[in-house]
Amino acid sequence: MRSSLLACALSLFLAHPAAAADAPSYGAELEGFDYPFPVKHHAFTSQGEALRMAYMDVAPATPNGRTVVLLHGKNFCAATWESAIRALAGAGYRVIAPDQIGFCKSSKPAHHQYSFHQLAANTNALLESLGIERASIVGHSMGGMLAARYALMYPQRTQQLMLVNPIGLEDWKALGVPWASVDANLAGELKTNFDSIKRYQQQVYYSGQWKPEYERWVAMLAGLYAGPGKQRVAWNQALTTDMVFTQPVVHEFPQLRVPTTLFIGQRDRTAIGRDRASPELRETLGDYPSLGKRAANAIPGATLVEFDDLGHSPQVEAPARFEKALLAALATGAPP
Repeated sequence: MRSSLLACALSLFLAHPAAAADAPSYGAELEGFDYPFPVKHHAFTSQGEALRMAYMDVAPATPNGRTVVLLHGKNFCAATWESAIRALAGAGYRVIAPDQIGFCKSSKPAHHQYSFHQLAANTNALLESLGIERASIVGHSMGGMLAARYALMYPQRTQQLMLVNPIGLEDWKALGVPWASVDANLAGELKTNFDSIKRYQQQVYYSGQWKPEYERWVAMLAGLYAGPGKQRVAWNQALTTDMVFTQPVVHEFPQLRVPTTLFIGQRDRTAIGRDRASPELRETLGDYPSLGKRAANAIPGATLVEFDDLGHSPQVEAPARFEKALLAALATGAPP
């Protein structure tokens, strides 16, 4: 009888492997979650605190002399670029993929004034420490806002700018989305778990669709919130949410002076603060088919690449298609 019950339990577990996906618990710097390439750390002092910025530095077998920097989004980590890193390195590019301060395997400060200027300065300091004078900067989601800020601050160091479904293509607060305090953000962050992350990503990022391979990245984030550093993780996320909402870069797009390509999944509907907006406003937010075209028109000489059947994360949803488009843009859009 006992063996029958055990067999039954085992069969149920095997039949529903996703049910265990929310079980992992990781440390405050994502200890316990393995990255696809060796992780190094750039140590520095900022705002009176000693910090460590985690990053992967992947060398190509046959170098072409160029470097690509991959900047992750708010609900992502450097590891999410795994497939793109392999494709880029295979094509001869040196690839630098950092975790920004406050995220993933990097430090979570107790007290920090977050700004895209600060994150851009951190990224630039990392590249300087590695002897990289010029690079193509690729930013996804929040990383797109950061990449644009980096290109505005360091145009001479930016060979190309690549924006992958960047958030902030519209100024939510200027449109009328109510501001939320950091305390309110924190209360919401503390409720985050595997189910809430998956539900949000499925609805907003993937237009209701889901693939088993997405589970890994949900578990990565959920493990941070389930671990012993939950309070510090949630606090830093609350601060960075305020940064994203209150520091738009979209108004400065006309000032960009570097070759720029936008990669826009047309099914994306990401909009920070949509849940706080009026029903009428809510319906208009996150219209990426329109936002991508508007951004391409605002950025001098920008090229727009549209993926009609993809959402917020083309590099995760259809890696081969995205990488083909990225490599083509890198090959044709860079000045000598």
